[in-house]
Amino acid sequence: MSRIDPSRLHKELSVGEVAKRSGLAVSAIHFYEAKGLIKSRRNAGNQRRYTRDVLRRVAIIKVAQRTGIPLASIRDALQTLPDERTPNSDDWRQLSAQWKADLDDRIARLTKLRDQLSGCIGCGCLSLDDCPLRNPWDELSEEGPGPRLLDPE
Repeated sequence: MSRIDPSRLHKELSVGEVAKRSGLAVSAIHFYEAKGLIKSRRNAGNQRRYTRDVLRRVAIIKVAQRTGIPLASIRDALQTLPDERTPNSDDWRQLSAQWKADLDDRIARLTKLRDQLSGCIGCGCLSLDDCPLRNPWDELSEEGPGPRLLDPE
């Protein structure tokens, strides 16, 4: 049974090590850093070095992205956490609670969209009398641009 060298637990990681451990491309790590989602420092040789907490932060970013959370929202949420501390389960509960209402709203809108599309091809030309998208005399233009009936945002 091999023992873990305690000095390695506090070792900073190179961008390649972060990429390998997270399953992301180096370019994705650089992108996340450019967007303010993660931080690094430069060593004497001007190479990026990451603290180990970045691995958990990258995992949170990946999960949040899979659920459709915008990167700006992920960044804002991560900025509420203390620097260089690995996010824990309490942090995750706090972050995910912030996103739950948005996810619930998007699920409701997508469900409504799916249900409306099952009875209409979406163009309004085949069933003008009973089409849910029908907008005679462009009355909906006063409410703003875009598809007002399908996406009320």
